Amino acid sequence: MEIRVDAAPDEETARVIATALAQHLGRPVEIVGTDGGTLAADEREWDESAAVVTEREDRLREDVRTILSGGPDRGHEKIEELGKLFVRDRLDRIFDDIAYEDGTFARFTDEDLPADGLLTGVGHIDGRQVFFAANDYTVKAGSLGQMGVEKEIRLAERAVEAGAPILRLIDSTGARLNAEERGKGDTHMDRYRGGRMFYNQCIHSGQVPQIGVLYGPDIAGSAYTPVFCDFLIMVEGISGMAIASPRIVGAMIGEDVDMQALGGPDVHATQSGSADLVVPDEDAAAAAVRDLLSYLPQHYDADLPTREPAAPRANPNGLDAVIPEAPNAAYDVHDVIERLVDRDSWFELKPRFAPEIVTGFARMNGRPVGVVANQPDQKSGAIFPDSAEKAAEFVWICDAYGIPLVYLCDTPGFMVGSKVEREGILQRGRKFIYATSNAQVPKFCVITRKAYGAGIYAMCGPAFGADATLALPSAEISVMGPDAAVHALFGGDLEDMEPDEREAFIAEVKAEFDDFIDVRAQAATMQVDELLPAGDLREQLVRRLHTFADKRRTERDRHHGTVLF
Repeated sequence: MEIRVDAAPDEETARVIATALAQHLGRPVEIVGTDGGTLAADEREWDESAAVVTEREDRLREDVRTILSGGPDRGHEKIEELGKLFVRDRLDRIFDDIAYEDGTFARFTDEDLPADGLLTGVGHIDGRQVFFAANDYTVKAGSLGQMGVEKEIRLAERAVEAGAPILRLIDSTGARLNAEERGKGDTHMDRYRGGRMFYNQCIHSGQVPQIGVLYGPDIAGSAYTPVFCDFLIMVEGISGMAIASPRIVGAMIGEDVDMQALGGPDVHATQSGSADLVVPDEDAAAAAVRDLLSYLPQHYDADLPTREPAAPRANPNGLDAVIPEAPNAAYDVHDVIERLVDRDSWFELKPRFAPEIVTGFARMNGRPVGVVANQPDQKSGAIFPDSAEKAAEFVWICDAYGIPLVYLCDTPGFMVGSKVEREGILQRGRKFIYATSNAQVPKFCVITRKAYGAGIYAMCGPAFGADATLALPSAEISVMGPDAAVHALFGGDLEDMEPDEREAFIAEVKAEFDDFIDVRAQAATMQVDELLPAGDLREQLVRRLHTFADKRRTERDRHHGTVLF
């Protein structure tokens, strides 16, 4: 190959360039000047006829081809019966290419255990390096053996060293517990085996993004692999996870339950909150992984990925008309979000869990942001125990990976009553307030309408480190709502009034309350940083996000806080 250069380098430089290119391309290289003369050539001889493939190399390549084909025919028949892809087809759908794998020959002496049922390596997605561990269900139903665990441990530790995300494609029945494995002492309980996998997931949390995709039922201790990931995607119809199988549940506590009812996608999407997304099939899972990664950095202190800026799907100048005049009237906060974020950039997480609060990623002017929004269309946007925990976890993840936060506040506050007290509204609500208080990424609170009680604390009100508290003309800021205020102040008096008198008195007090919470008067005393027309909100947020793009973090003198997530 000839490489022509316009500006001639010196002979030594040209020789170094030729040698480096030859090594990279695997062929001879000549550096040629503008006059057609050779400036330098690779010093090695690349005689194509001298390429020799030996018999032992051929044997090794044949061994590799056998290993890459996966488990026995019965294993392939099983995944076809279950409607699953072969693990290598799965990788092809997610990655642009696979750079390399490690541990191909793990358990090579056992022909039933190619690669010990776990593939580990590095691939590329949109030009980014991503480490992966993927169970091969054709090999003993993806069960984990000694060498598979060893591969996963090395993979995770190397990913953190390289500063790259980890993708876990989980399709495993858990630890391999057949008699042969037990005979070799493979309990996964010693210092450097199975437990080390979970230990690594814990200490690596917040260092590099960890994404899990669950393709099958995952039972017992191995089910902690998906739940320790930062994000979990479950595939409808084929995935599930539980601390014990239906059979064990029946034997231990006498409960008759199938896998879907015990720990299927619907359970974890709507009740436990463990699943961030449930997708209909494997193609959708691959697309979700690629989309999710587009909002995340390579590691905790790397730059965020950006895209070309795009206008919102809906006109930002129509925002004020979306928010009703009446403080208790319902509306869908998604109609607000689509007027603020770049077109087609909204990526909602846990959409079916605790829907009274909305969490998700988006881009504003091409840059990723995390959005936490009360949903007036669900339970008036009140904060319940589940929604508090959902939001707290999302805020904490955004802070871990340097993703700015935009809070859209329209809430009557934390829910009251004996039911939520038993469910830990205070205990779990404090996590939300704690996460908001400690997050040090750029944070912006937008009071779109109601901001009552401690709800504004959790939603990053003025006292909670917001880089700006912005209010729209529809905003109402108060210790409590008007109905609660009337009964708190005059409850005893109301009991002694006749119905007509009571109704008139309540209307009069509410009118006075409206004067008390006038947002212009509150802006006059700097209770908010800026009161602005709703149509200006997107542009204001874009400019403020740009201003605080290089916001510094503050080190605090402590080991860590005492509120555990």
